[in-house]
Amino acid sequence: MGITVEGPFLGRSSVCEPILLSLPQWFGVQAATDQYIQDIEVTPTLLAHDGDFAVGFLTLVEHSAYSAEIQVMAVRPELHRRGFGAALVQAAEHYLRQRGIEYLQAKTLSARHPDENYAGTRRFYLAMGFRPLEEFPERWGPANPACSWSSACEDGQRHRHSSQGDMSQPQSPSTVLGPRPRPEAGTSGYQE
Repeated sequence: MGITVEGPFLGRSSVCEPILLSLPQWFGVQAATDQYIQDIEVTPTLLAHDGDFAVGFLTLVEHSAYSAEIQVMAVRPELHRRGFGAALVQAAEHYLRQRGIEYLQAKTLSARHPDENYAGTRRFYLAMGFRPLEEFPERWGPANPACSWSSACEDGQRHRHSSQGDMSQPQSPSTVLGPRPRPEAGTSGYQE
């Protein structure tokens, strides 16, 4: 089966919650996980499928006419490093470009934190063309320093770097996304 990405959708927390719960190494703070689940209900979310099964998602928050952020992203652990995360980021960039948004941001634990899982997350973002911009030692408390990342939403042909294996060659997903113009004022523009 191939990778497909569809959406964005609203109201898909029941699909995304089991994926979040399969990743306690990343989403082990119950209050934060509960907040993500609530946010997914009302925030545009892309879904990655392996055949008929949803195996990953990426939720976006638009901060301005120029930038959006990956609020939360997760792929079932047994499918890490198989192209699902790359397909989600590429689909998000495509969707955002259609809306005229130029920059995509993300936040992770800083490299100052020794967590190996987040070291892999940082390698993933580097391979996808993101660059670390700033550290926030107190954003999530002193035990969890944050790092803000940013990437230009380009045409997908940009040079991507990798310090780890085949991540420098993101797979070409079959993406089910049509062009989406900016919604009129007072409308959301998202599928429900």
